[in-house]
Formats: sequence, structure tokens, C-alpha cells
Amino acid sequence: MISHKINIIRPLIFTLLFYSWTAIIGLAAIPLLPCQTKTIMVVGRFWVKGTFLILKLIIGIEYRERGKKFIEDGPVIIAMKHQSAWDTLAINLMTKNAAIVLKKELLLIPIFGWYLKRANHIAVDRNGGAFALKEMLKQAHAHKTAGRPIVIYPQGTRTLPGVKKPYHHGVAALYLSLNQTVIPVALNSGLFWPRRSLKMSPGKIVVEYLKPIPPGLNREEFMSELENSIESATIELQNEALEHLSM
Repeated sequence: MISHKINIIRPLIFTLLFYSWTAIIGLAAIPLLPCQTKTIMVVGRFWVKGTFLILKLIIGIEYRERGKKFIEDGPVIIAMKHQSAWDTLAINLMTKNAAIVLKKELLLIPIFGWYLKRANHIAVDRNGGAFALKEMLKQAHAHKTAGRPIVIYPQGTRTLPGVKKPYHHGVAALYLSLNQTVIPVALNSGLFWPRRSLKMSPGKIVVEYLKPIPPGLNREEFMSELENSIESATIELQNEALEHLSM
């Protein structure tokens, strides 16, 4: 793990400011809830930009993107590595109108869940089995028709750097059912903002959009290519960050 940790005071200050900022935006924008999805997405991006400004000023965390020639806002599937809460915020700036596959319980969070619902994301019951998969695909086809990119975290949950977790077949189901290009995304956010931890580290998170995987592969070929692409690039980004911070 990165050794350039900062003391606990600044992460606590960030957390306080983050929740305060979230409450302010959440309450102030309530009159906009009846508006169209695109308006809610604009509110979301404004909230994320404010959050990232606080993150930069208090913690010293910034980010940069690589491979931007591969990313697009049209009807594609974005399969993104998930290491940190940061990822779920950043994706709203990386694409302008993405429908994100997320766990259904998030819709039950007061106020915050209202916006998620109005943003018309793809809410999935993790314990729903085959029915949940069928419902996910039904929603995904509607978003494809609407021209929205679909974002999925193929491991299903945040995974700490260096920890191996399986890639779930939900991403393969999307790939095969929608017959769409998949853009793999690697990152190293977990080194700077770890899961469920206040041990945050200043530095620059790197997000890398990788070579798209075109439709036409079978399930096994696709899953192998996706995992190899994301995991190898993630290891490179992690080593690069550690090498830079050890200087």
C-alpha cells in the first residue's frame, strides 16, 4: 500500500464536508426531481465536480485519463474496474449520460436514492438469480435503444488492489445479449481512497480506457479477454503509482 498516508484529521474533514455538500445539493435540487433524466444527470455531475474539488483541496487527490480515444457516450458497454467509492463518482464525469448497473438497495437511501431512481440507472437485486439477470437485460435493451452507454463493474463490488475476485457473468450476458462493443477500464483508485477506510493518500489517480472488445466472441473468449485486459493494465497502473510515490 502507498506509504504517503496523511493523518486522520484531513480525511475526517473531507468526510464532513462531503456529506454536508451532498446534503446541500440533495435538498436544493429536490424541485428538479420531476425533470427529465438528462437534467438529473447534470445535477449529478455538478455534485461530483464539487466533491472532487473538496477532495483535491483537503486530501490532494486528483486524476487523469488515458486512452480517451477509446471512450464514447454512445450505445456501448463500459466494463470498469472497481476499487473505491471514487469510481462511482468519476464515471459521471467520464460519460455524460451513462446508465449504471447498481444494487437495488441503493434506491432505498433517503434523498440520494431518489436521484438514482430518477437518473434511470439499472437497479439489480443481487439475490434475484435468473429473474434479476432477465430484468437487467430488459432494462439494458431499453437503454441501448435510447443510445445510452451502459456501465457495469464486472467484479460486482469494490476490490482492493492486489486482491483477486472473480469476474461475474453478468457482463458476458450484457455483451452477448446486446451485441455491443465493450470498453474495458482499468484504474488505481484503491491506492488513494481505499474501501471503507479513512487512510487516504494524496496523489493522482489514473484511469485508463483500454482497447475495445468488439462483438462476436463467445462467452469464454470474451470473459478471458476482458479479465486479462483489465487486470494486466490495473497491475501496471498500480506499480507505476507505487514507483512514483517511493521516489
